[in-house]
Amino acid sequence: MPAPLPIHDPDDPRIAPYRAVRERDVVGRGERFVGEGEVVLRLLLAPDCRHEVESVLVSERRIEGLGDLLAPLPPETPLYVADQAVMDAVVGFHIHRGVLAIGRRAPALGAAELLASLPERALVVALVGVSNHDNVGAIFRNAAAFGADAVLLDASSCDPLYRKAIRVSVGASLITPFARGGTGSEMLDALEAAGFETLALSPAGAVRLGDVERAPRAALMLGAEGPGLPESLMARAKTVRIDMAAGFDSLNVATTGAVALYALTRG
Repeated sequence: MPAPLPIHDPDDPRIAPYRAVRERDVVGRGERFVGEGEVVLRLLLAPDCRHEVESVLVSERRIEGLGDLLAPLPPETPLYVADQAVMDAVVGFHIHRGVLAIGRRAPALGAAELLASLPERALVVALVGVSNHDNVGAIFRNAAAFGADAVLLDASSCDPLYRKAIRVSVGASLITPFARGGTGSEMLDALEAAGFETLALSPAGAVRLGDVERAPRAALMLGAEGPGLPESLMARAKTVRIDMAAGFDSLNVATTGAVALYALTRG
């Protein structure tokens, strides 16, 4: 574990990337992102995580109990330690978990490149217009739990390395391969070119989820709550519905994804 570097001043320039976490999340951080909590840091340091840890900031009350977790940190990685008051002043709110890290993004993958790297039998989750951070984080958590191979997001969907999305995903967005960018139509083009059958979830879907015979390469496409998927995209896919009680056909998009992933991966 690197030698801890004490921080006594919230304005210390060494910890500038941690300053005003909430406000800076809104405007973005470029190549950097923030990981919050012990579980997230553990996955950020896992061998299968493509991203790098730039630095770690830990509260004094947590440092003694984190020796095993911090042991994989390269010795040159700054490990900052501050009391609770200093940490709270830096980030702009009470950081009760007492563990933060600045990560540096791995080079971005395009959809075609990512799909080409997947095995002959693969399952992908494709998101169109899903901009809510909680939903994106929960969908990544579901994708990891049910063994999906990757997630595709169009440009209007939330960045899965937004701090809150990482936290809600319990770090799954750090280890699940993803590509983000372009339009939903371009996403479908890439899926078709790579031999994927796209299953578009909709309350008005033509096929019951329980009747779907999954193709070797399948993509589960989800849209934003409310508007759902555009008709132009559903016209190019197999539309699938989850049967529900009469008079109510509304499920949270992350819950919909979980139900469908369970059905497609567990039969």
